[in-house]
Amino acid sequence: MNYNIRGENIEVTPAIREYVEKKVAKLERYFSETPEANVNVNLRFNQDKTSKVEVTIPMPNLVLRAEETNDDMYAAIDLIVDKLERQIRKHKTKVNRKFREKGDVGLTFTNPVPENVDYDEDELEVVRTKRFDLKPMDSEEAILQMNLLGHSFYVFTNADTNRTNVVYKRRDGRYGLIEAH
Repeated sequence: MNYNIRGENIEVTPAIREYVEKKVAKLERYFSETPEANVNVNLRFNQDKTSKVEVTIPMPNLVLRAEETNDDMYAAIDLIVDKLERQIRKHKTKVNRKFREKGDVGLTFTNPVPENVDYDEDELEVVRTKRFDLKPMDSEEAILQMNLLGHSFYVFTNADTNRTNVVYKRRDGRYGLIEAH
């Protein structure tokens, strides 16, 4: 895995870099072959003396992402790795179930899913479907539409690129834009 470790309001020391790489490298044991993945780690030291750690690992059939805020940065890194392990185990359960049903699998894992772990089957159930036409607009208009509807995200066709985009409200109150390629 290739590591891109960035700090905001904090210097990424060799000790922090080594700790992050050592902890995140433990995730490799879940895969039969080491994925060629770029690990993006964002470390932030907030004004209230807390540390926020964000880790994103984009892979061919899966994006692993987690964030954690804690008084101790090293504790936040440990909690992030635990979250990512839970995501991998959950994905493995889903992949193994599909493999049994269809005989097709996207990612290969070394460790089988533990039999004693019970995952809630209802978590993956689609309970409602909506269909609507995507109106061409810019991101500002999409944000206004989203706020008018009281939603946390809004799907629209970007009038400039003619591609499907999503605007969403971030936890910090600002807005994000997801662009499809």
